[in-house]
Amino acid sequence: MLYREAGDFKKSYAEDSQTFPLKLDRYGYYAILAIAFLVVPFVINDYWASAVLIPFLIWSIAALGLNILTGYCGQLSLGTGGFMAVGAYAAYKLMTSFPDLNIMIIVLLSGAITAGVGVLFGLPSLRIKGFYLAVATLAAQFFLVWLFNKFEWFYNYSASGQISAPTREMFGFEVTGATASASSKYLFCLVLVVLMAWIARNLTRGRIGRSWMAIRDMDIAAEIIGVNPLKAKLTAFAVSSFFVGVAGSLIFTVYLGAVDVGDTFGIQKSFLVLFMIIIGGLGSILGSFIGAAFLVLMPVLLKNIMVGFLGWPSDIASHLELVIIGFLIMLTLILEPHGVAQLWRVTKQKLRLWPFPH
Repeated sequence: MLYREAGDFKKSYAEDSQTFPLKLDRYGYYAILAIAFLVVPFVINDYWASAVLIPFLIWSIAALGLNILTGYCGQLSLGTGGFMAVGAYAAYKLMTSFPDLNIMIIVLLSGAITAGVGVLFGLPSLRIKGFYLAVATLAAQFFLVWLFNKFEWFYNYSASGQISAPTREMFGFEVTGATASASSKYLFCLVLVVLMAWIARNLTRGRIGRSWMAIRDMDIAAEIIGVNPLKAKLTAFAVSSFFVGVAGSLIFTVYLGAVDVGDTFGIQKSFLVLFMIIIGGLGSILGSFIGAAFLVLMPVLLKNIMVGFLGWPSDIASHLELVIIGFLIMLTLILEPHGVAQLWRVTKQKLRLWPFPH
């Protein structure tokens, strides 16, 4: 077998503790990045960009954010859709109020504003947890959607109640607006995904990430050994909301261009992101990408097979999609609670030991 670590020597602690300690893993990671940056932008078309690649990248950021809060810190949240709406409306107000502001800065500022809102709604986590915290964040979901619908200032007193993204450029290429190319939108989202994954990986491997996992495993014991639960939980809510806010701003500015808060950021989006991390793997950066890829690709695959190839009605495909997702969630929770990412880790470990007994 090719997957071996024989001869892959580590000369320092830093080399041994790096994200990809095996050369094969590092080479595979570099190859994926090279293909994503140097090949895909030249072969991508509008269908693949709008149906698969851009949604996958954006939902990966949202899944990363929720996984930090739920998978690493153990705080269950059902308000992801509402926080994505905060990011979208923050981006809209920034774009209309500051026309000369760079689109990258707008997206990051939208995430920062969402982080502040997330800290406010994360305050109940200091007193409640589990199901009760999920109910509190669910209330945040409905409150935020109501807030953006109620006050016309958020959508600049538009008669339709929708918000539309103005055209913005990055390095001379349009990344928002109807005339933006698929390649420019894809590259813009890809850069943000790589940045967010790098931030998430470093946070979860450092002191902050260890405090999150201590709170997740047993909050009372974590407090006894010196972990500040106030700081740990609120930083988890802040970082998670920042990621989710960036994803919401990208859905508005790059992906859709025009959104309505009730239709685009409803409660179903909160459950969608939660399903992503359950199937992909709680407490795993890779699991966030696997779950996002699965729940983005599966509806496209079902639509092409059942509607395009078999000629079935589209509503049957939509209902079958819900059935399959529910079945897979039950199967994942029963057979492998840590998701597909854990199956991948076990497979790699077996390949490293093969043909010796496990």
